[in-house]
Amino acid sequence: MKIPKGKRILLTGGAGFIGSSIAEILAKENQILIYDTLNRDSLRYKKINKNNLVLVKGDVRDLQHLKSVCESFKPQIAMHLAAVAGVDTVIKAPIETMEVNIQGTFNFLKALEKYSSKLERVINFSTSEVLGSYAYKSTEKSNTNFAPVGEARWTYSVSKVAGEHLTYSYYKVKEYPCVTIRPFNIYGPGQIGEGAIQIFIKNAIKNKTIEIHGDGDQIRSWCYIDDICQGILLAIEKKEALGEIFNIGNPKGTITISSLAEKVVSICKSKSKIKYVPKTYVDVELRIPSIEKATNLLGYRPKVDLDEGIRRTYNWYKKWFKD
Repeated sequence: MKIPKGKRILLTGGAGFIGSSIAEILAKENQILIYDTLNRDSLRYKKINKNNLVLVKGDVRDLQHLKSVCESFKPQIAMHLAAVAGVDTVIKAPIETMEVNIQGTFNFLKALEKYSSKLERVINFSTSEVLGSYAYKSTEKSNTNFAPVGEARWTYSVSKVAGEHLTYSYYKVKEYPCVTIRPFNIYGPGQIGEGAIQIFIKNAIKNKTIEIHGDGDQIRSWCYIDDICQGILLAIEKKEALGEIFNIGNPKGTITISSLAEKVVSICKSKSKIKYVPKTYVDVELRIPSIEKATNLLGYRPKVDLDEGIRRTYNWYKKWFKD
């Protein structure tokens, strides 16, 4: 796995959890431009080489602004992470979700058009949610989700499916060097907003009650942030990635939400109680990826097991949020 050097790299949504984590790595040897609304700002927790970073506050729905930024910066590698995400946020703002995730992806691809022949890699970030409520060892060829209209949660997955189609269309029709990544339940230091592990750990640190929505038998596969960063770097490096979609996750990190809460309490040596509360939204009951394609084509192999990942995350949050 190689880290690119001497490149100009654009990240929309680069102030978010995954974006800021990969930016921290890439900024050591590359010029980075982050284009972000800063609604969620994980950059403040990162040690990024400020000499190699330009931060532009902007909304991907503003095509003219995004285009002018791209034409000025002339990126060689472009990553599109900007999105409305998180179950609670999506349910509260389904129209904005569709606007940002569909129009924003379209604008990102359009903004690169003038210099598309100079692009070395364009990476679109999708989501495991495109696979619907029940995804057991789902591959990249598994059917994507078209759930009933009326449940606001599914505006997120539908908008991300549209983004995948847009990205692939630009690859086929306009010969962009595109790759799509589907992250599966990423966690780790620096995560803000939603995400069960970080919420559980923050409560465990303070010995507060950990709430589980429903009966807790929902199953997830949790992937540590360092492992998805490995997958991103491989998607940049490997020519075999072009035109492909990759599940990036860790099937060995599979656990029920109930068992996850118990594990967090144990590892954190917390006095937190676990409380079950009614579930007020449609949920994903089962989500386990197949990463065979990423392993075979990219050499992707997650390295951080769930216990170690929780331990690292706990130690980080304990330092930052001890008060």
